Amino acid sequence: MAKAYFVTGTDTDVGKTLIAAGLLVAANAKGLSTAALKPVAAGCELTPSGLRNADALLLQRVMSLDLPYEQINPVALAPAIAPHIAAAQAGLKLSVDRLAGICRGVLMQRADLTLVEGAGGWRVPLNGREFLSRLVAELQLPVILVVGMRLGCINHAVLTAEAIARDGLRLAGWVANRCQAELSCYDENVQTLKSLLQAPCLGEVPYLGAPSPEQIAVHLNCDPLVP
Repeated sequence: MAKAYFVTGTDTDVGKTLIAAGLLVAANAKGLSTAALKPVAAGCELTPSGLRNADALLLQRVMSLDLPYEQINPVALAPAIAPHIAAAQAGLKLSVDRLAGICRGVLMQRADLTLVEGAGGWRVPLNGREFLSRLVAELQLPVILVVGMRLGCINHAVLTAEAIARDGLRLAGWVANRCQAELSCYDENVQTLKSLLQAPCLGEVPYLGAPSPEQIAVHLNCDPLVP
């Protein structure tokens, strides 16, 4: 039954981590085993255990497999800036080959549902010649798109879906995440997205302020991901 997906967003700060965590909680409630990775994370804080990222820690908390932090977030970067710039400042070189090897180690655990969360949007650079999206192609993962429901979301969602298809990958589903309290014509925007995106809508998450993954999960349907 083991299924794995890559979670991307229409932009940064659209709720990728919360949606991923919500999907994991929903799968846990069905009695499924779950795992997650955030291969590259910027904006990490120094702790006695080393650099730690709040998003990766949240994924670690809700997934059912017991994996060490370093396997969930192998590249932790302190500055909250683009990963390739943060890596350069830290004297590190990011590469698809290295990240793919680490990801495969978790994928080999064969949890019923494994989610690999990206950083920012689809075309985030890893270095001068590789994008993070190439990692998804290397691993041949279908994609879950988190659409931040705000002005411009239709354009961002359609362009991202087109890029995913152009890279030879499948859009497995998408989530409408109302990350702002106010959005004119919300229903019309969602209906437009449903007509344009050739993948099932896995849920519509209302604006909840500072929700928990458990609150998010009740608005999501993971059945199309783990049939």
